[in-house]
Amino acid sequence: MSDLTNVLTPEHPILPHLTQRRSPRAYTAQPVSAEALQQLFTAAGSAASCFGEQPWRFIVGSKATSPEAYQKILGTLAEFNQAWVKSAPVLAIALAKTTFSHDSNPNAWATHDVGQAVATLAVQGVELGLQIHQMAGFSQEGARTAFSIPAGYNPVSVFTIGYPGDLDQLPEALREREMLPRVRKPLAEFMFEGGWPQPAEERYDQAPV
Repeated sequence: MSDLTNVLTPEHPILPHLTQRRSPRAYTAQPVSAEALQQLFTAAGSAASCFGEQPWRFIVGSKATSPEAYQKILGTLAEFNQAWVKSAPVLAIALAKTTFSHDSNPNAWATHDVGQAVATLAVQGVELGLQIHQMAGFSQEGARTAFSIPAGYNPVSVFTIGYPGDLDQLPEALREREMLPRVRKPLAEFMFEGGWPQPAEERYDQAPV
């Protein structure tokens, strides 16, 4: 079932799944099945990457099936994120392999490719009625220690996976943030055909991602 809360109204028509993708903080208690998780991460694995390296790695913690890993990931998060994340049934860490497998040279595009993989996973999530919320507010060193992550692999982000829940379960301040209009910069501010422009001003209206 599609999540039709606070759907984005884009400047030009795009795929409905892209307008419905959002970053909720409220989730139901419904577990995410093993099959759904496999579909999500299969979608992530379909993303493009430099030299086909597929540098993404994911550590997944589910309340239902891997609660110890879930608690470890939860423990890496900033206090603000810990306060609302606990309702999500699944947490995951996205990591980047920092060297190419074919020649061991540094892969300067690894983080970019991990971002592509997670974005693809997010769109697949919308198809399944799921949403994810990506977070930079976590301790990379905490994650490395908690899971004995070896050198050559860098934690990039943490994200929730779950079925969107009732906004009333959130504190008032977060509930208001969830319902702020979702806006994006107009194309003229980031699509520069023919060369680099000199915009009169940079503008961004703060809104939920």
